Amino acid sequence: MRLTLATLAIVSAMLAAPVRGEVVETSAAGFSVRNAATINAPAATVYAALTDKVSGWWDPAHTFSHDARNLSLDAKPGGCFCERLPDGGGVQHMSVVYASPGKLLRLTGAIGPLQEAALAGTMTWTLVQAGDTTHVEMTYTVGGFRTGGFRDLPTVVDGVLRGQLARLKAFVDTGRPDGRSR
Repeated sequence: MRLTLATLAIVSAMLAAPVRGEVVETSAAGFSVRNAATINAPAATVYAALTDKVSGWWDPAHTFSHDARNLSLDAKPGGCFCERLPDGGGVQHMSVVYASPGKLLRLTGAIGPLQEAALAGTMTWTLVQAGDTTHVEMTYTVGGFRTGGFRDLPTVVDGVLRGQLARLKAFVDTGRPDGRSR
């Protein structure tokens, strides 16, 4: 297959593109955010990092223990995205409801500080392989009651999740969540 200069330019721009994110919708009942990135690896590799190596890329600042090594993700229906706590306790961040290796991972739950409100959330990671790269789209939809409403919460959640996807991309692309080479 011959690639034209225009096609090469488009592919190069996609590979160099940063993680994109947006608040898709906000209402009095909830919100939805979407983040996307192209990762320089096959979908099976990205899925394995997403699930089996979550402790290697998740930002420790967004854990209760402040140590991402305490995280695990059991990628099967009913599986837990969980965190061990230093006192022998733990946190169930989300539950896996759909797992299709290399294609899709769906979890339900209210992450982080959203847990203390009467909220429910669904997070879907969709992976589409294109040649040697994988397009990853992560959506998170949250609904329910929160004292004071949602105001700036969707923007904050979008920023945190965009950062998590950027760390996953860097981890797969370079082996380090900060993107520095080894």
